[in-house]
Formats: sequence, structure tokens, C-alpha cells
Amino acid sequence: MSKLTRFTNEQAPHIEEVMVRFVTEQTSDPRLAESMLYSIHAGGKRIRPLLLVATVAAFDKPIDLPVYQCAAALEMIHTYSLIHDDLPAMDDDDLRRGKPTNHVVYGEALAILAGDGLLTAAFQLLSMADIEADKKILLLQQLSQSAGTKGMVAGQAADIQGENQTLTLDELMAIHARKTGELIRFAVVAGGVLANQSETVLQELDQFAQHIGLAFQIRDDLLDVISTTEALGKVVHRDDALAKSTYPALLGLEGAKAELTKELALAQQILAHLSAYGQFDPTVLSAFIERFEVEENQ
Repeated sequence: MSKLTRFTNEQAPHIEEVMVRFVTEQTSDPRLAESMLYSIHAGGKRIRPLLLVATVAAFDKPIDLPVYQCAAALEMIHTYSLIHDDLPAMDDDDLRRGKPTNHVVYGEALAILAGDGLLTAAFQLLSMADIEADKKILLLQQLSQSAGTKGMVAGQAADIQGENQTLTLDELMAIHARKTGELIRFAVVAGGVLANQSETVLQELDQFAQHIGLAFQIRDDLLDVISTTEALGKVVHRDDALAKSTYPALLGLEGAKAELTKELALAQQILAHLSAYGQFDPTVLSAFIERFEVEENQ
């Protein structure tokens, strides 16, 4: 068993437990709670919350309830974004994580409300966490910005507007830095904040997160071309069907793979530099980088 698999098996259940308990206790309408929990229970790799926890652990800091609450809030926002992204007015997907999408099971109206509920509950959860007031305010501000109209939501808006257009590489990168990269940036930087790191270290963590955020999107674009619906748990070739610009479309398969390799190498360099500060174990974060590599048989 790899170290990343072991870490995931140890940490993911704690994040899941916090999400399920909070939604169950804080949602007064049973059908709404059922819809919210349906998408939470659909699973997924939990990459964003695990990155947050792994960053705290890399600095040899304790993984306590406030860390799990912050990680759970982040995953709730990511889950809401997937519910809305799958809607007929957006990407119109019927399959997510190998299961029917939320609106297919519960209808569009309740799916929209389930997403709304997860979004607002995420900030309620983080606001109630036992974190020092100044640090909590900073995390709330950073999460709001990363998830909102300067971050993920703005990236999703630009992504929709970019359909049926041929974007430049710079335009595509600007979209995905917000749509995909911002929540990944929050995960890593928030881990540094919770681990009481200096501004200098937080800036390096930010750079690391930007590289893996871009790598994650390039990988996602590649898998949409070379993988299968069974392997991914969602319909492949959707980017082409929606006439979206992608890294393989702009760079070709080999060019996109080369760009992915470059971003992952830059991320590894930053981890090596962070290790020079002392009391920093990059093992699990480095394993995330390896996980983002694309194999020919995927």
C-alpha cells in the first residue's frame, strides 16, 4: 500500500464524518438533507481536503478537529460546484463519480438548492470551528475569494462563455487558474495558515499550489480524451461535445503531456526548497504530484 493510499484511508473518513454530521444536524428539511448527502456520499478522491490536511501534517502539526472542519468546508464547496456544474443549464451531465448526477435523481430545483445549501453550510461550519479569531477571519476571507467572483465562480463563468470559441493558451490558463486552481490554492495555503507558517512559506506554498492546480486541469483534459467513462466515473469526450478549448486541443496530446510534466516538476522543486527550512516532510505532498501523472492505460 502506498503512503498516499494509507494517508487517504486514515484521513478521508474523518473529513467525511464532519460533513455528514454537520449536514444532518444543521438541515431542517429531510429531502434537502438527503439530496445534499447523496452528492457527499457519491465519494470522489477528496483531493482538495486531503491536500489541506497533508500540508498541515507536512509541518508536523497536529491534525485536530478544526483542521478537519476547514477541510470539510472546502469539500462541501467543491461538491456544491459539481452539483451545479452538472445541471442542464451548465454542462448537462447525467453521470458523476459513477452515479447519476444529483438533478437526475432529485430534479433540477432540489439539486440547485442542495448546492446552495452546501455552499452556505460550508461557511457556517468554518465560522463555528475552534480556530483563533484572526486566523479564522483570514481563512473565511480566503475561502470566499477562492470560491467566489474572483475565483471559481468567475472561472466557471469564463468557461461557459468560452464554449464554441478558440481560446489562446493564456486565455485557457486564466480560466482554469480560477475554475480549478483557486480551491486547490486555498487547500494548500490554508494548511500553511493552520500550521502557523510565515508569510514567506505561505508564498511558496501558494506557488506550489498554482503549479499542481494547473497540472490537475491539464490531466483532467487529457483523461477526457484518453480514458473511459468506466474508469473516470463520468462521461468522457464532454469537452469536445461542448466545443470547449482544452490543453490537448491547443497543444496536441504530446504537447499537453509535456506541459503536465513541466508543471509537476516545478511543483517538486518548490517542495525540495521548502524542505530546506527544516521540520517539513514533503513525502505525502510529493505523492500527490505523482498521482497527477497520466499513464498511457488510463
